[in-house]
Amino acid sequence: MLVSTIVFVHAHPDDEASQTSGSMTRLAAEGHRVVVVYATGGDHGTIPDGHEGDLAELRRTEAEASAAVTGAQRLVWLDYRDSGMTGWDTNAAELAFMRADVEEAAAQVAAVLDEEDAEVVVGYDWHGGYGHPDHVQVHRVTARAVELAARRPRYLEVTMNRDAMRRLFSAAVEAGQLPAEHAWDVDGPLDDGNPLGTPEADIHWAVDVMPWLDHKRRALAAHASQPDAAGMLQMPEQAFAAMMGTEHFREEGRPVGMVVGWPFA
Repeated sequence: MLVSTIVFVHAHPDDEASQTSGSMTRLAAEGHRVVVVYATGGDHGTIPDGHEGDLAELRRTEAEASAAVTGAQRLVWLDYRDSGMTGWDTNAAELAFMRADVEEAAAQVAAVLDEEDAEVVVGYDWHGGYGHPDHVQVHRVTARAVELAARRPRYLEVTMNRDAMRRLFSAAVEAGQLPAEHAWDVDGPLDDGNPLGTPEADIHWAVDVMPWLDHKRRALAAHASQPDAAGMLQMPEQAFAAMMGTEHFREEGRPVGMVVGWPFA
């Protein structure tokens, strides 16, 4: 088996745990080199009760703990600040990632791709899954970095399967496991006015990460200072498996239709 280097670009620490940690764990277990680029330090996350130090430093420590679980060998931090959600005052901060010059940020990511001679890079879909401004910027920056890189690596985009999420919530309501009023309307507008994720018809890869689900849970546990990660950990085991057991990717240029398989072969 040829050993490859795969670079994952994420907006904030903990994004890797919820979105790609299953695939990252399998890659590392198979002997591949896994590199994670974080656009920001997640410095506008939630400060946990009793924490008196720097939040970005805490979140870097948590990212290192997550890497120990997934087997990621290198973490790279770009010098941008967490922009916060759409409409927050922090959107206007001088170093907010959403305001970054795309060419400058992409050049930094391309430099990592060249240093690593990366065969594959993974970014986000066009609206970052749910419209967070930093996630949308990751899409722009990573797509441009692929164009700037000397090797021009394969480019995949992690996304969420909107149709699968709709089926999941509908089944939970029908089974009486979730009140209808608490079901997430996956077709409703999110941060950028668009619905969650991507229609199944526009997704190219579905990766079964059930064998690495415990690693995914442990990677999330490394980020348990943040409410989103903590909330996922509180999900019943069956629901967690249904939500987290498959990771989805788009890859422009592939034939239409979602393949259940392994895109990193």
